[in-house]
Formats: sequence, structure tokens, C-alpha cells
Amino acid sequence: MKIVDEDCLAETLEFARTFQLREAPLEVLRRNRLGGDTPPVRLPQGQDRVVDGVPVRVFTPDRVEGVYLHIHGGGWSFGSADGQDERLWALAQESRLAVVTVEYRLAPEHPFPAGPDDCEAAARWLAGHVESEFGTSRLLIGGESAGAHLTVLTLLRLPGIFRAANLVFGAYDLSKPGTDRLKRTYELFTPGMTAEQRQAPEISPVFADLTGLPPARIVVGAEDPLLEDSLSLARRWQAPVELSVVAGALHGFTLYPQTITERELRREREFLAGSGL
Repeated sequence: MKIVDEDCLAETLEFARTFQLREAPLEVLRRNRLGGDTPPVRLPQGQDRVVDGVPVRVFTPDRVEGVYLHIHGGGWSFGSADGQDERLWALAQESRLAVVTVEYRLAPEHPFPAGPDDCEAAARWLAGHVESEFGTSRLLIGGESAGAHLTVLTLLRLPGIFRAANLVFGAYDLSKPGTDRLKRTYELFTPGMTAEQRQAPEISPVFADLTGLPPARIVVGAEDPLLEDSLSLARRWQAPVELSVVAGALHGFTLYPQTITERELRREREFLAGSGL
């Protein structure tokens, strides 16, 4: 296990001390798309498309050396493909990657397996069209929180397509929620299922056979209630894995303005720029 950014620990712990996680109605979370106070900025560089019936948003820089399939977070029940335009456009430009981010269907209206099915459909389309659309065969995949979970499910459904995975503070064991908030979120995504049923590898990928999956980067905050999910997944990952536990960091820390956020996003861009070459 690699503990990173202890030099930022004081700032990160102060943020954790003062940050108050707010409970908000689902309609508010969906309107603001990242759970903040206002909707995020939509950039003109994003192109909205529909591929095999699944909406996606595409960012294509002038120089393309690969394609990153991005899956957003939001507890499987909010978040959107246009929720991180500024971050994804910066990633596209600096990593020389076209970014395709998936607008998968959300729970509770569309519970499991709707979201995973949409991510699989987008990935299948991309695998069949990446060269004609983007002039490259190099495919990467990743996401944050629920998006990291859906990333691993997509890799399990479609082994051998992606060359690297970027997994940021994901949920990989839905059978043992550590908080009431997590329990409610898991129940929205898998209504009516027992904890034992949620141990199925198609729902909780930490129980899956991970043979044949690509090299991965796994990032999580040391104060994240999902810390053990990342540690367990990293222990079982068969391919080379880079595990970073960020000292003092909360769940979702990359969404907030801290010194560690820019450092982490820079490391993310460097990883993606250099993976699968």
C-alpha cells in the first residue's frame, strides 16, 4: 500500500474537520449533477451523441493518441455525462485522449442491471468504432465512486478490450455497507436484494474472478468509508496495480478545491497519458 501526499495532510484534515456532508433530495442532486450548490459548467467542446441507444458526451482534442471511456459517479442515482466538462476537457487535452463519458440510466427508476448494461453497450460500440471514429486502437477506461464500480463490471463483461483502468474511490463490495447512507444507496441500485445476493460477482466485483483484467490504478482516501473496498480489490487484482491511499482524504475528495485535488488530477492525467502504449 502506498500512502501519498502526507505533506498535504494538515490541509486535508482541516477540510475533513469542517466539511459537512449534506443530505439533499434526489431532485436537487440531479439538477446540480455533482451534488453541489449550482449546476456545473457545460463546455462547447463537449459533443452529445447517442451510440447503440446510449447517450454519451465526447471530448476530442486536436491530438488523439487513445480513447478514455469515462463513467461518472453519483451513487448510481445522480450525476451525468455533462457534470465534469471542465475536468474532462483538461484531461483530454493534457493526456492526448478523446474522452467518451456515458450517460447511463439511473436508479431508482432504472435499477441494476440497467446502468451496467448501458456502460457495456457504450464500451462495445467504442470497441467496434474506435479506429474509424478516432484513428487509434488504444482504449482506456475509468471512473469515480459508482463509476469505478461500473468500470470494473464493464471490464468483467468485456475482457481484453481495455489496456488500463483508472479506479477512483470506488464501491466494490455492495454486501457490507459501512454507513446508513451507503446502505440506502445500495438499496436504490439493487432493490429487494439481500446482502448475500449482493455478493454475486456481477454486483460486487471484489468477489469476481479478476483474471485477465488490465493493469489498474486504484485511488482512495484514508478517511473514505469505502477504503476497505479499494484495499480488497487491490489485493485480488491479478494484473499490475498501483494503489494510492491519500492521507486524510474523504470520499469524493477530487471534487473539492484542495491542493491535493490538483495533485491527484495531475497524477490521473499522467497515468492515462502513459498507459497502454
